[in-house]
Amino acid sequence: MSSTSELIWFKSSYSGSQGDDCVEVAVSWQESARVEAVRVRDSKNKQGPQIALSPTAWNGFVSYAPQP
Repeated sequence: MSSTSELIWFKSSYSGSQGDDCVEVAVSWQESARVEAVRVRDSKNKQGPQIALSPTAWNGFVSYAPQP
C-alpha cells in the first residue's frame, strides 16, 4: 500500500478556481497495478482525516453523484 505522503491528489475540473467546497481524490495501487483503494479528503484541510474506499464503493458513490 502507498504511503499517503506519496499519493498524488486531484480534484474535479468542475471545481471552482477558489478551491473551496471540494474534495480531493487519490488512488492507492498495489504492486500488481490494481487499484487498492480510492482515498478522499477535504481540499481545505489537506492534513486532516481522509477516507479510503474500495473501488466498488467508489464506483457506487460516483454513480449517485449529481451531474453538472
